[in-house]
Amino acid sequence: MNLKSLQEKVRELNEKTKPHYKLYTQTEKEILTKTVKLNEEVGELSAEILKLINYKHHNNTEEQIRQNLLEEAADSIIQVFDILADLKYTKEELIEASEKKIDKWLNQINK
Repeated sequence: MNLKSLQEKVRELNEKTKPHYKLYTQTEKEILTKTVKLNEEVGELSAEILKLINYKHHNNTEEQIRQNLLEEAADSIIQVFDILADLKYTKEELIEASEKKIDKWLNQINK
């Protein structure tokens, strides 16, 4: 297989797997944009964790890394709250769902 035939196969695959929906509303577009932003923030949080465990090269002090990690975690949490607010969830619903999920995990671990 050469590059040209590979490109043709990728085009065919893309055409057959193309999403069959459109974003109609401004809210849908905003939620998608915020979801992409959330992924960016989680990536930055992950990078700081890798620095903290010395898996990723850096020139920062541990104190700087810990501060950056805290800020990236806050950014991630803010994005989650922002997305859920757009979807009309409340902080209380998120906390309740989180508690239920933690209880479920603990029950599975304790079996």
